Amino acid sequence: MAWIEVVPDEEWSDDAALESLYGRVVDKDHGRVDYIMSIHSLNPRALAAHNGLYGSAMAGTANLRKVERELIALVVSLENECHY
Repeated sequence: MAWIEVVPDEEWSDDAALESLYGRVVDKDHGRVDYIMSIHSLNPRALAAHNGLYGSAMAGTANLRKVERELIALVVSLENECHY
């Protein structure tokens, strides 16, 4: 697995752009930013774009409910052997 440098959660408040995104990307169940999001911490614009894409994908459509999209994401992750 590749190693990607990230800004630790406790240092996000030192950067205005990261601090403004923190509330949107922090995992409220665990009180931390998931690694899949924190890899963008060196590029806050990429973090905002990733979060926007995720939000759009999970926002809902007339065809699939959120629970169905989550189940599809789970099956795809299992097939890809990805814990996310």
